[in-house]
Amino acid sequence: MKVLGITSEGDSGAAIVEDGRILAAVNEERLSRMKLVVGFPRGAIPEVLRLSDTRMDELDAVLVATTDDLFVDELRPFDGWFQDRSDSVAGWLKSHAASRLSRLGKYLPLAESAYYALLTPTFRHRRRAIQRILRDEFDVACPIQFVDHHLAHLTSAYFTSGYEDALVVSIDGGGDGKSALVYAVRGGRFQYLHEVSAYNSLGNYYAYITHLCGFKAMKHEGKVTGLAAYGEPKYVSLLNEFITERGGTFQNRAGVYNRSALGALERRLPKGWNREDLSASIQQHFETLTVRFIRHWARETGLRNVAVAGGVFANVRVNEEVHGLPEVDSIFIHPHMSDGGLGGGAALAACVEGVLDRTMPRCDEPLRDAYLGDDLGDEEIGTALRKRGLQPERLDGPLEEEIADLLVQGVVVARANGRMEYGPRALGNRSILYQPTDRDVNDWLNERLHRSEFMPFAPAVLHEECDKCFENAAGAKHAAEFMTITFHCTPWAQKRLKGVVHLDNTARPQLVKRDRNPSYYRIIEAFRERTGLPAIINTSFNMHEEPIVSSADDCVRAFLEGQLDYLAIGPHLVKHPLGITHHLKPVAVRRQLQVS
Repeated sequence: MKVLGITSEGDSGAAIVEDGRILAAVNEERLSRMKLVVGFPRGAIPEVLRLSDTRMDELDAVLVATTDDLFVDELRPFDGWFQDRSDSVAGWLKSHAASRLSRLGKYLPLAESAYYALLTPTFRHRRRAIQRILRDEFDVACPIQFVDHHLAHLTSAYFTSGYEDALVVSIDGGGDGKSALVYAVRGGRFQYLHEVSAYNSLGNYYAYITHLCGFKAMKHEGKVTGLAAYGEPKYVSLLNEFITERGGTFQNRAGVYNRSALGALERRLPKGWNREDLSASIQQHFETLTVRFIRHWARETGLRNVAVAGGVFANVRVNEEVHGLPEVDSIFIHPHMSDGGLGGGAALAACVEGVLDRTMPRCDEPLRDAYLGDDLGDEEIGTALRKRGLQPERLDGPLEEEIADLLVQGVVVARANGRMEYGPRALGNRSILYQPTDRDVNDWLNERLHRSEFMPFAPAVLHEECDKCFENAAGAKHAAEFMTITFHCTPWAQKRLKGVVHLDNTARPQLVKRDRNPSYYRIIEAFRERTGLPAIINTSFNMHEEPIVSSADDCVRAFLEGQLDYLAIGPHLVKHPLGITHHLKPVAVRRQLQVS
């Protein structure tokens, strides 16, 4: 049974699932080169069909994530939540009318009903428009069905976790009128437990603080997470007056929403507040409330495996705190946890009884890895290199050994090889690699890439060396294969891997298995053989505010613009025309390094 899943309104994309296994998944941003692009995924749909060798007439169903939303036809970049949306009546209703109605706190049920009643015609228009496009432009003849936003998050988490029984939780800013949904799943059977309305959204409050800190809400929350390490949580009690958790639910105590919430927060914050302290405050409050929420439902159900998705779980520190709960043995975060993963989740919803007339069978290993995009062809690589007058170097040995030698010397290597990653994390196939001992790398390499990130880079670590580097990783190693959780670093790692350790002595690792990505694994293994260090730096291969590179042309352009030292693309190794333009910091080879 084959199903196409699509998401169209936020980080739009598509996925093909066959008998419970994701065959291909691509987001429109990688093709359009507009980050978190909004609009109907006209490019991603044929791409996943091609990658999975699927004909349209082979599809058993098309499942579309989210039942109620605004329709966006042509692609456009997402520029933050509070950009002007008054170009349409529906956009004005979602942005401004919601803010005004939220002030009617004591009449909340009536206000919410009125708000959604006003938007109902636009929701119907979206469903009809999507069905028309699929029928007329793509010749879809199979059933087309819409899946609840949060159910698609839940199915993406549960069916890729490998768990049989799990507490499954979705928390985000909002979708289909909800900001959280909780199910108990036992033996594949879904039992509804609880939902939280969008009005009571915890995720929205993180977005409000992101905006107040000068970043783009619903886009730059990761910057706030990184900035939090530099401040003191001085405003937690104030934030608790706005949003809190009680009895397994979130409560918007201040009764404000969207722009009215921004105004209320600005009025209540003391004069002279700084963004470091505000970031530290929302991060601590966010962690506390999420942990309390999940602890409540873990205790209620007795389920000790937790599978999660939704934008809140893009926050890797939150995930570590959930993993640390005494009630939790194991946690899994869907690799594409935010709305870009809804296409895959919608398709996997076919595995839930009752969603379609025929239930899709489950797969024992639905997500072996996250390399679900396009590969780079030799002809494409050759054309991209020739176009810019680049000549590959002659190799004296295997490419992986050459890359390891360069990393030991302190050279930066951009790597593009194999199928592109699915989700927000580069996992070695579209990554920039560097040695892990340089404490200053976060400053100079981010400057070169025109990034304003505050968090140190992430380490890619040999899976079997996890316990040498990280504490209390048991129960979350599968999640860490996709770089979705932090761990506290061991004293050994704190001393030797200074380029990847956060101020709070945590790191966000990618645990690399040999059988999942043999070539990438061999680079790290060869680096360990030379230095005794089982880790290298892995950061995404892209310039600031651009999506991760996809095509060979994207790779070559970003390599040149970022003045990266070497490009390892397919079987080729290319040196930058300007040569190495930063101070090399070589790593001691193993015979000189004392390791224990």
